[in-house]
Amino acid sequence: MVGPQPRRDVGTDASDEFGVDPGDSRSGLATRLSSLVPAALARRAVAVSLETDRDVYARDDPVEITVTFENRLPVPVAIPTPRRRRWGWTVDGDLEASDERRYTRERPAAFRFDGGERKRIRFTWHGRLERTAGDAHESIVPDPGEYELRAFVATHEGRYRPSDSTTIRLE
Repeated sequence: MVGPQPRRDVGTDASDEFGVDPGDSRSGLATRLSSLVPAALARRAVAVSLETDRDVYARDDPVEITVTFENRLPVPVAIPTPRRRRWGWTVDGDLEASDERRYTRERPAAFRFDGGERKRIRFTWHGRLERTAGDAHESIVPDPGEYELRAFVATHEGRYRPSDSTTIRLE
């Protein structure tokens, strides 16, 4: 069972729920240029920033999150991803604030950027952690304390780079 998903308010730089234009109408020349940039350089060229609307929240309050991906190079880049997931976010290491296993197609993809392009995604985390045990599903309010939020480009399983994080406090 999949728990509640965050509301995604994708900025004008992107058209789908993941901040990526699935039609990808870029010119053939731009695609060829991006293939000339080595993947290691492309990963270093894309900066990730994560911001929240506040630093301190009451328990069970929604958290407004903005993630920005920016290609700092003047040429197109493509970051290869081993699965269809191009980016993601975690709360204290739990993908999308859940311990539930996420299934993503095994087919490789690429997170593509035009030269200097910025992709901004806004969404709301409902402030709860989703927990599973067998067939049971529970949505719990986290204990008071500090929690790390992280956004990342999904370059490798267990090794998400580039990324950015911030810490919020629940009271």
